[in-house]
Amino acid sequence: MAELPVAKKSVLYCGVCTLPPEYCEFAASRKKCEEWLKDAHPAEYARLYNDQAITQKLAMTTLSEDRVAKEAAKMEKAMSKEEARMARELEKKMSSKVVIKRVERNKRKCVTSVFGLDVFGVDLKKTAKAFANHFACGGSVSKNPQGLDEIVVQGDFSEEILELICKNHPEVPRDNIELTEEKKPKKVAA
Repeated sequence: MAELPVAKKSVLYCGVCTLPPEYCEFAASRKKCEEWLKDAHPAEYARLYNDQAITQKLAMTTLSEDRVAKEAAKMEKAMSKEEARMARELEKKMSSKVVIKRVERNKRKCVTSVFGLDVFGVDLKKTAKAFANHFACGGSVSKNPQGLDEIVVQGDFSEEILELICKNHPEVPRDNIELTEEKKPKKVAA
């Protein structure tokens, strides 16, 4: 079987956006592409951007009046949903608490755990590192028994952490920060 010779096609690519000229209208630099095509390839420019071609494209993309109304209603509904979601998110932020808890480990050893900061958009890893550097102790992000991320700092720094949070993270309201203390129950000798 003899194969027929295949003629090579020459494809024109835009010198600005490197797309074929038919797709330049979707590029970010549409005006520059149009000017380049007008200067470099006037025949192709005339084919794509003459009045008849533009009118034909508009006729193909025109929406009926009821469809335009439906699209406007759809956009309005989406905007109201977005506003409601933002309001719920803000309400959730304002109602959530940041708990700074001093937990006693041994007789005189304790750790300070902070949870609830992630709701306010605080990066926990960076904050844990800042606490560890500021207090010259160990600080890490770990999961608490409820499965939420919390910052654990070695030592009793609950008051100082409260001040640091208020100073470094103004998005966390001071009224939403709670200080608590957890002691292990003493063993009763039998």
